[in-house]
Amino acid sequence: MGYYLNPGSSGFERITRSEYIDKTGLISVLNSTIDTADNLICVSRPRRFGKSFAAQMICAYYSKGCDSHRLFEKWKIAKDPSFSERTLRKV
Repeated sequence: MGYYLNPGSSGFERITRSEYIDKTGLISVLNSTIDTADNLICVSRPRRFGKSFAAQMICAYYSKGCDSHRLFEKWKIAKDPSFSERTLRKV
């Protein structure tokens, strides 16, 4: 039996209050692979290059426990067509 964990958006909100460099383009790549045969993605980066930040961003975007539309509307992903489709479908 598995457990469903939903960490929410607090980590990403904390990151964006400081000097955050927009990496939300990664989300559009993830959105394009959902429900396809190419749905396995490896996000690798060198040591100390933001893997935890990327993970918190992804958790905040796909979390069902927060309003990710509001949280991401000022970042680059908001201009992507998959943004409205994904954030509205999960509600």
